[in-house]
Amino acid sequence: MKRRTFLATSAAAGATALTAATPLTAHAAPATAPRRPGDRDERDLRTWFAATHRSLRAMTTDFGLAADKIDISGAGTPVPSAQTSPTNIGCGLWTTVAAAGLGLLSESAMRRDLTRTVTAVEKLERAHGFWFNWYDSYDGSVLTAWPETGATVRPFLSSVDNAWLVTGLMIAAEADPALRPRVAKLLEDADWSYYYTPYDPADPVAGPGQLRGGYWPDRPGKGEPTGHHYGALNTEPRMASYLGIADGSLPGEHYWHMFRTLLPGMGQEQAPGGAWVTIDGVRVWQGHYTHRGRKLVPTWGGSMFEALMVPLFVPEPTWSPHAWGLTHRRYVRSQIDHGLTEQGYGYWGFSPANIPEGGYREYGVDAIGMQEDGYHPHGVVTPHASFLALPYAEREALANLRALDADFGAYDDRYGFRDSVDTATGRVSDFVLALDQGMIAAALAQRLRPGLLQRPFRTGGFHSHVRPLLRKERFSI
Repeated sequence: MKRRTFLATSAAAGATALTAATPLTAHAAPATAPRRPGDRDERDLRTWFAATHRSLRAMTTDFGLAADKIDISGAGTPVPSAQTSPTNIGCGLWTTVAAAGLGLLSESAMRRDLTRTVTAVEKLERAHGFWFNWYDSYDGSVLTAWPETGATVRPFLSSVDNAWLVTGLMIAAEADPALRPRVAKLLEDADWSYYYTPYDPADPVAGPGQLRGGYWPDRPGKGEPTGHHYGALNTEPRMASYLGIADGSLPGEHYWHMFRTLLPGMGQEQAPGGAWVTIDGVRVWQGHYTHRGRKLVPTWGGSMFEALMVPLFVPEPTWSPHAWGLTHRRYVRSQIDHGLTEQGYGYWGFSPANIPEGGYREYGVDAIGMQEDGYHPHGVVTPHASFLALPYAEREALANLRALDADFGAYDDRYGFRDSVDTATGRVSDFVLALDQGMIAAALAQRLRPGLLQRPFRTGGFHSHVRPLLRKERFSI
């Protein structure tokens, strides 16, 4: 399949060419109601963004890469972790652009920081046009042993993690015209068909028309694939799907081959409602779950970032208000109800995060995820989930964040909200993670300056090839 070029003014992801376009300061933003200068919400949101930006700067090494995490429990300057991933690097890029757009960085400082990171990315080893999943954040070498344990790391090419780095690079190129040719060169070989298994009507299990989770490239040919495809539509890997559809490396029908729910009769969290429909010649199971009387499209594990990280960049609620916009709103309401009513924690917002005692774990609402043995919150609330909810339940999100700060000290004046809170024990995480801080930064940018980070995903191939799919989407909700 021939790939389209990516133009900054009519952008299609997976760039093969970038041209000059409107600078960062001229980004058009949808009209919003004016806010009073003394508005408490506005002050808090800007204060929180400033601290979140400081955390990403503290995570960024002299080499130019945002590391995976920092420990902020001590009084001294935190030390970035030794490891980083493509997602972390992307988070650092878009947070820098957001900081400039919100007036925390000058245009020259933004260009300096973006250039440093793009220069570092140019030095990273790749395979098949994509970046490995773990690098040394201080020198950019591919990790083959985990820094904290010495365990062997087999280099891996992740479709979803590469999508978030490409997202960050596209935002950087849009913000700084001088970087566009360099980003175009980086993205020349990032062809999403590498991950794609075309649809085979004779054997849809082997040929599902979906993306692989990734490849270990240390085997001949394409390498060794993961045993799974990313089949669930309402999960964060759909960003890779959108990027590939926009740049032409994936066919539009791929969107219709992803699962709204698993099919009736397949093992999943609940028996789905819905109906079969035919869209663009593809037979689609338009399934849904029901939670507390609300019909919605589930994610895989019931976590917040699966559903709501992508619309920070791709305007799903605007392009699909009665399908994507509706299920996003209901999904947030289910998270709120689970924390406040079903479990009675007094707080809500469940998404993968650092465990308060250390380590990493998936948290979510089991009933709105397809996985039978789903993610359970165990009383652990993750602040970034509330920020993701801002477009859909702002009043409740702000109240929840303020309560987490007042009752547990979850907010750090230096580096923003800590990664998680165990509401049963009161234990607060010592860490902030680049992924979660990156989501907070993007959510705050979208709330404070709508459209700031979305321009590359509203134009070009996104406008001409992704938007029509979302306009046709009708979900059975």
